Amino acid sequence: MNVRDHTVVHDLLRRRVADVRAGTLALLEGLSAEDCMLQSMAQASPVKWHVGHVTWFFETFVLERWQPRFQPFDPAFRELFNSYYVGVGERHPRGQRGLLSRPSLERVLAYQDSVLQRLLDWLDQPSLPFEALALVELGMQHEQQHQELIATDLKHHFWHNPLLPAWRAAHAEAAEAALRPAAFRRYEAGPAEIGHSGSGFAFDNESPRHRVWIEAFELADRPVTNGEYLAFMEDGGYRRPELWLSDGWDTRCREGWEMPLYWLRQGDRWYSYTTAGLLPIHENEPACHLSYYEADAYARWADARLPTEQEWEHAAALAIDDGSAGREADFAETGRLHPRPLRAGATSFLGGVWEWTQSAYLPYPGFRPAPGAVGEYNGKFMINQMVLRGGSCATPRDHIRATYRNFFTPDSRWQYAGLRLAR
Repeated sequence: MNVRDHTVVHDLLRRRVADVRAGTLALLEGLSAEDCMLQSMAQASPVKWHVGHVTWFFETFVLERWQPRFQPFDPAFRELFNSYYVGVGERHPRGQRGLLSRPSLERVLAYQDSVLQRLLDWLDQPSLPFEALALVELGMQHEQQHQELIATDLKHHFWHNPLLPAWRAAHAEAAEAALRPAAFRRYEAGPAEIGHSGSGFAFDNESPRHRVWIEAFELADRPVTNGEYLAFMEDGGYRRPELWLSDGWDTRCREGWEMPLYWLRQGDRWYSYTTAGLLPIHENEPACHLSYYEADAYARWADARLPTEQEWEHAAALAIDDGSAGREADFAETGRLHPRPLRAGATSFLGGVWEWTQSAYLPYPGFRPAPGAVGEYNGKFMINQMVLRGGSCATPRDHIRATYRNFFTPDSRWQYAGLRLAR
């Protein structure tokens, strides 16, 4: 690489690092220090902890190894902001992150600023090793994942406040025509290639690319809407055990589920809690905040099923090729952090809501995690999780692709998760 190429690459990387960090800080706008230390459940971390953790990733995996004369900002942060990297050392208990009134939000922001400036200075060096630059890119993608988690976790924290506070402005919606029933496109049986092709960034769990056989199937051209999900509820969907997996029914009964998370009924009207506070249900919006169990029960009620992740990716890849893949504006960049109503005739695969598949989160044939602690990033979770595809209204646009494999336990509801029907 000549000097000019080196300068261009480093300038682009520096700009991207700064832009990603600006995206994280934008999520803190309008929040108080008290807001940023809430923790409503063990699975949802305080905003302050998320900011500290994404900073910790760069300090621990990049600067500690490659910065000359490295000195930690605070040695105690190595344990405090470690999430699940056992190979790095001790970790503060996940369910006790909301007890951390210290360090203050001000000090955590000083930490992120210090690490950002040291990282940008380090990137000015010539001939940085490829492994180091790859970890910087991984760190940015990791931070974008936590940007989405900041949005989903904060919404869950605020849901437990009887004031149901708003922290984003409401968006006026134009009157939309009623949606026609979803159209199903048929895909013929045959071989297909699944997984990352090798160009651009991808997480290790998206590789290696491999061939699979897919039987003929049909897939809906859009996700299920609130209006359609209301019909399931009104037909007794939450009271019909024959529609539910055994573990799903047990969970529904134990948790008292009668509706999606964040829904409320007042009189004869349904409302949902959003970033703009409590708003009437819009029937054309994609149904979201559903567990895998609810998505699966709805699909059975609709005389359909959830797609496999191989079917979903095959269909999405074809849609990307013909230009019909996505609502390009329904990502985190809109600032809404709430899915837009679907438009009549529009088809999409990316953005809006994550879509549950019926596939367990397992390694692809030939998968090998990266060596060292960073290899704990994805591989250690390949059990007791189900795969979701497509991204959501809280996902940064440049963070998603058709091969992206998200995963959560089947009872998870606080993510922007919905469903698309297959048959």
